[in-house]
This record gives sequence, structure tokens and C-alpha cells, in this order.
Amino acid sequence: MELAYIVAGLVVGFVVGLTGVGGGSLMTPILLGFGINPATAVGTDLLYACITKTGGVWVHQRHRNIDWRITGWLAAGSVPTALLTVWGLSNLGLDTATVNKLIRVMLGFALMLTAVAILFKPFILKQLLKHSTPKPADHLPRLPTLAVGAMLGFVVTLSSIGAGALGTLVIFALYPLLPTARLVGTEIAHAVPLTLVAGLGHASMGNMDYHLLGNLLIGSLPGIWLGSHLTRQVAEKWLRPMLAIMMVFTGAKLVM
Repeated sequence: MELAYIVAGLVVGFVVGLTGVGGGSLMTPILLGFGINPATAVGTDLLYACITKTGGVWVHQRHRNIDWRITGWLAAGSVPTALLTVWGLSNLGLDTATVNKLIRVMLGFALMLTAVAILFKPFILKQLLKHSTPKPADHLPRLPTLAVGAMLGFVVTLSSIGAGALGTLVIFALYPLLPTARLVGTEIAHAVPLTLVAGLGHASMGNMDYHLLGNLLIGSLPGIWLGSHLTRQVAEKWLRPMLAIMMVFTGAKLVM
């Protein structure tokens, strides 16, 4: 199975490097297919996402592509919500079967929402830009940003999905005039503390497989490098819809 986990990391890393689709949307369903229980799959994937995105923060910061004000307000909503969600899973007296069922259903809905975001993202972004009005450069809607962060904190902690595709979409909805590079950099910077806190929370509950995590990283790091270098040679307009359709079917299966 170690080789299978390394190959899974390689495939997911390659697709993420090629298309930018969030790793959680692909990795967690794959881990469930390997027979990993939902709670452990989510917990392991959260720390996997944190480690892989930390390098992205370093690169984006070097190019000054991170708006730390937005990141701070998002984290102010998401990190406490992640802690509260983990506390609820740990202290509400739910049995293991109930927790796994809850995570499985939440994972299914998160997959379907992510698929919609991937399929209709160009149209949604176009409409937001079309109807956006110029605002001062220092304009920062604090309460909506805080609320979006809290929503992401809940969804990501329960499913390990949403920090990428959904996060980018909702941040753009609040800041439609934010340059794309800063939008992506800000989303990645926010995802790191969120997935770290949520992942450590799951680890404290025993929902972590460190040996599995190591094997996934062995495969994913070269996979991301390879996918990033082949981006221009693959028809992304075909690959993204195929991934979205796969997520819809997987999500529906989990919910049902």
C-alpha cells in the first residue's frame, strides 16, 4: 500500500500543478477509496494541504502577491470556527460511526459545491467584474470577510475541502477588483493557518496517519513540479470539466 499512497500523491500533485484544482477535492476521496476512515482521511489531508501550500506562501510573498489584511480578517473568522468545530466533534458525545457519517455527508456536499465552482468560475467571475463598482484602494469589508472566513473554517474542518476553489471564489466575490495573482496568493496564505489548526485539531482526536502523510508527500512534491511545467501543453479546458464531473458523482455517492 505504501507504493499506492506514493502514486496517489504523485497523481494528485500532478493534477494540482497542472490545473490549480485544490488537492483536498481529489485526495480525500482517493483516501476513502483506499479504505481510510473518513475522519482520518480528512485529518491527514488537512496537514498534507498545510505542508504543500506553505511553499506557495513563500513564493507568493517574494512576489508580494499576498494581501495580509484580507488574510488576517479571513483567519480571524476561520481559525476560531475551526477550533470550535473540532471541539464540537470531540466533546458532543458523538460515537465514531456518527462522526464518520457526518464527515462523509459534509465531504459529499463540499465536493459538489467545489465542482460547481470549478465549472462556472469563469462565468461567475465575469459577472462579478461586470457589476462591480470602483472602491477606494484601502476598502476592506471587515464583517463580510470575517463571515466568509468562518464559513470556510467550518466547511474545511469537516471535509478538508473548500480552501482552494471555494475560497478563491468567495474572496473574489468580496474583492472583485483584486488582481488575480494577489487573489491566489491571499487564498493560499489563508489556507495555511486554517489547515494547520484544523489538521492539528483532528490529530489531537487521533484522526491522523503520519506514515500515510509522509508517503503522500513523497509522491506529491515531484508531481506538483511536473504538472506545473506541463500546464501549457495540456488542454485545461477539457481537464477541469472532467474533474468537476468526477467530483459531482463522488459527492453524490457520499451524500446518498
